[in-house]
Amino acid sequence: MADMLERAATWLDGVRRDHASQTVTYERDDRSVQVAATIGQKSYEVADGYGASVWVESTDFVITAADLRLAGIETLPEAGDRIRVEAGGKVRVYEVMAPGGDMSHYRAADPYRTAWRIHAKHVDTERA
Repeated sequence: MADMLERAATWLDGVRRDHASQTVTYERDDRSVQVAATIGQKSYEVADGYGASVWVESTDFVITAADLRLAGIETLPEAGDRIRVEAGGKVRVYEVMAPGGDMSHYRAADPYRTAWRIHAKHVDTERA
């Protein structure tokens, strides 16, 4: 049986998904799935390789892990995947990538891996 904190994390993720998200399209190659994502931005301090630090802005998408299913199979985010967000007659296209340094392109959003925080960069804007 799951402990109380794990049940609470699952409940909280459901509340986030139901009340603080929008539908986006997650794509890999010719496969795609529509998922509910909470969109945010975060700045990261990253070493530039020359002894200095730079600030990198990332658009982060929090997606329930069980919802990220491509061709019906639950999958992990991969660098190079695309996330499409439609708003205001435009589609903003984001590419999944690490913000920099030795950071990963995604991480668990909670200790129980109920949801993923996926880092991405805006790469294109198209007409809807």
